[in-house]
Amino acid sequence: GTIDSSLYADARAAGVPDSVILDLIKMYSWNVDFQREIQSGDKFEVMFEEYQTEDGKRVAGKGDIVYARLNLSGADMPFYRFEDGKGNADYYDNKGQSAKKPLMKTPIDGARLSSGFGMRKHPVLGYSKMHKGVDFAAPRGTPIYAAGDGTVAKAGPFSSYGNYIRIRHRSGLETAYAHLSRFKPGLRAGSRVKQGEVIGYVGTTGRSTGPHLHYEVIVNNVQANPNSIKLPTGRALKGRELQSFQRTLAQVKSKFNDTVRETAVAARDSAPEKIASKK
Repeated sequence: GTIDSSLYADARAAGVPDSVILDLIKMYSWNVDFQREIQSGDKFEVMFEEYQTEDGKRVAGKGDIVYARLNLSGADMPFYRFEDGKGNADYYDNKGQSAKKPLMKTPIDGARLSSGFGMRKHPVLGYSKMHKGVDFAAPRGTPIYAAGDGTVAKAGPFSSYGNYIRIRHRSGLETAYAHLSRFKPGLRAGSRVKQGEVIGYVGTTGRSTGPHLHYEVIVNNVQANPNSIKLPTGRALKGRELQSFQRTLAQVKSKFNDTVRETAVAARDSAPEKIASKK
């Protein structure tokens, strides 16, 4: 399909189930800033499993994405599902590089970037002040995800941040999430969290003019611009695993091409027949 309004809206219009769309967004959340890098006219394609009962009824939400590709401003970004020798399934690009990175670019779904990193006129205080994070406007109650694996350093009310979570990752890296309406039940300092796990929900607590997530990336105790810091890449397949992945990639490409041809034939055969007449 082609993206005219948003990946979610246009994928749904193309008949992609909601559960698959959400998995697709999460798959790309380490590599794509959905608020700034998606443009009208960009392309997407996705192939996913579908389960059916013996009498042919679809089982919603059961299938995994097998392959997906975004084409953003002419640049291709394909990912393929691959299960390694230990049974761990993940997504990799053409070269066997994992889609995952230490931090997700956007730790929230369907939000609008409302304020970037840098100097700005503070909406409450009324004077120019350094904004040491990025703000994502979203409806109250929207889930917020842990941007990376780590340990919760703080979870509770904190100054003008309102309800606040700070997660300690590796190598002097931390992330912070502010103005939450509430926390995930049981979340507290010392809790271990996994990347993509829901940790809380959007609110407007603390010094805030409306529901949004204030998100910070902290490097060695200093807030940094999330869009300019360079992070290490994720896992790269090597040796026999890379060879196995390349075989899987070839099979998926062949299956995708077969499916596209089958769909085109079905569409042609179901089209109304044109009957010529003489007058």
